[in-house]
Amino acid sequence: MAKGWVESGLFKAKHITVTRRHPEKLSGLVALGIRSTSDNAKAVLEANAVVLAIQPGQLDDVMSKLSVAIDPERHTVISALTGVSIERITAYLPAGTTVVRAMPNTAVETRSSMTCLALDDEGNGRLLAEQLFEAVGATLVIDEEMMIPATALCACGIAFFLRTVRAAAQGGTEIGFHAEEALLLAAQTARGAADLILQGEAHPEQEIDRVTTPRGCTIAGLNKLEHRGFSSAMIRGILTSAQRAEGPG
Repeated sequence: MAKGWVESGLFKAKHITVTRRHPEKLSGLVALGIRSTSDNAKAVLEANAVVLAIQPGQLDDVMSKLSVAIDPERHTVISALTGVSIERITAYLPAGTTVVRAMPNTAVETRSSMTCLALDDEGNGRLLAEQLFEAVGATLVIDEEMMIPATALCACGIAFFLRTVRAAAQGGTEIGFHAEEALLLAAQTARGAADLILQGEAHPEQEIDRVTTPRGCTIAGLNKLEHRGFSSAMIRGILTSAQRAEGPG
């Protein structure tokens, strides 16, 4: 996220502080001019927006040290934690603190993330959250109860699509391309498929119909994928990830 915000021009690197227990592991970000520290409270005092990008199991420890530095009049807290509700985050913070849940994926680094946002009952923090995450991709505001499905489809889903690209590249190698050529061809083809949907606003089946001809090679390959359970496997993977993502409220 920090890298994406700098590259988008939304923030100068010196205006972002990333914290970690071992800040020496942030050398790549420091090389970009981003500040680093192990002191969460100090970082909060110098910020207006606080983004929690930690594991759920670290929540108690982090918030016990962080909450004393939060000023409800100044700070908006954005949580990217899986399975942790706005209500639970709010319980650690001074009354009146604005809390937003966000579920981006790792494509924030290349400014092509799909980020789902959930707001409190008053919709507080929406403008700031959309500003932050539209700088690194697209956003969609959803009901909080849909954040677990969003985790499966977007955050976990990027791994599913990466595995699909990898599988296509392996197929490309088997039919004669060098590995690096096959990966380029597969990745760019996947990008093109996504752009047809996002920019052309067409349904996937419409675009599939455009490239399938009677007794052609495309329909033969598609039917083989379906006989092998391609669509069913993807659906089951997303459902399994959603079930595993269920966590404490």
